[in-house]
Amino acid sequence: MDKSSATDDAVARAAELRALASQGGLRTWRLRGRELLPVVQGGMGVGVSAASLAGTVAGLGGVGTVSSVDLRRRHPDLMAATARLDKEADARARIDTANLIALDREIRGAKAIAHGRGLVAVNVMKALSAYEMYVRQALQSGADAVVVGAGLPLDLPELARDHPDAALIPILSDARGVQLLVRKWEKKGRMPDAIVIEHPRLAGGHLGAAKVDDLRDTRFDFEVVIPQVLEFFRAAGIEREIPLIAAGGIGSRDDILRLQGLGASAVQLGTAFAVTLECDADAGFKRVLAEAGPEDLVEFVSVAGLPARAVRTPWLDKYLRLEPRLKAVAHVKKKCNMAFDCLAHCGLRDGKGEMGQFCIDQQLGHALDGDAQKGLFFRGAGVLPFGQQIRPVQDLMMWLLGGVRPALAV
Repeated sequence: MDKSSATDDAVARAAELRALASQGGLRTWRLRGRELLPVVQGGMGVGVSAASLAGTVAGLGGVGTVSSVDLRRRHPDLMAATARLDKEADARARIDTANLIALDREIRGAKAIAHGRGLVAVNVMKALSAYEMYVRQALQSGADAVVVGAGLPLDLPELARDHPDAALIPILSDARGVQLLVRKWEKKGRMPDAIVIEHPRLAGGHLGAAKVDDLRDTRFDFEVVIPQVLEFFRAAGIEREIPLIAAGGIGSRDDILRLQGLGASAVQLGTAFAVTLECDADAGFKRVLAEAGPEDLVEFVSVAGLPARAVRTPWLDKYLRLEPRLKAVAHVKKKCNMAFDCLAHCGLRDGKGEMGQFCIDQQLGHALDGDAQKGLFFRGAGVLPFGQQIRPVQDLMMWLLGGVRPALAV
């Protein structure tokens, strides 16, 4: 198929999805002048959501998201040039530079696949030591939006001052956090273009709660948060209503209908997109996520001190058995295992016993490669739409927007 035919085919598929959404009672939404399907693919690192996945989702008219952290792992030349750095005084600088080059490549790759449709976002964790560098690189490389979680991005308006056309989207979990951030941003003269409301009890990865015991606090329930936030917007006299994107536990058109009924404009999914053919991770990674049931999920404190949810693997089982002993002796600051200090605050490196005592970049790297024995596999708590099947993004979008289950290709 030539480029012209491929483009025509992608346009036709995007139009089909818009029609399905409309027929099923779903509303499209607008962000920075673009009409979008109400589905956002969440950012998943290390290297899980990169150009292929993000570009495909955007090309169908949704929001595709590149996760910014340690993307050099997706580029053999960059990994070869930095993989064995250890004692060199400039190791961190060289790794940071490689990751910025990789981020630029992935953004440009995603936008080439999207071909001007949908929207390509970049997810940057506030907890990263290179947070500011990643935000600036994402904007310079032409990302349509920057999405920030794992901390309050109160400084994002300043970092994006020279890029007024890029959408800025914070990830928060309760109404109090939304009010704080909006008030701070309002004083800086720039409001969020949208806000992701992520439910800690249902999402995967790093979760927006102070501790594991807080994950089931009812203040995080969508039925509580969304009306509270909308009431805050009205009471505050915010002229332009900020679209809300509900994230966590979403797996069907009925879920989207319910959340739009509460006042959300769109929904965000992570794990369901991680088990698609276009996901950038190894096939083994996808199998681990697809085969994990509710009984296989574990909640624990991550190395950054945030609650996390992941699949129980041999490595995670062993780590959790040893964790009390490791935390008891965690009082000495160490050199970063990976030589580039990926997190601003790391329990293992900084000797903080209240945080996890493992190298998250190393374990996520094993997961990216599909190593079920050594990897750390973040996963949401929801049931996957196609069970253990690995399907194309197109099939997932058809299910989410139209309740249609395409026949499995053979």
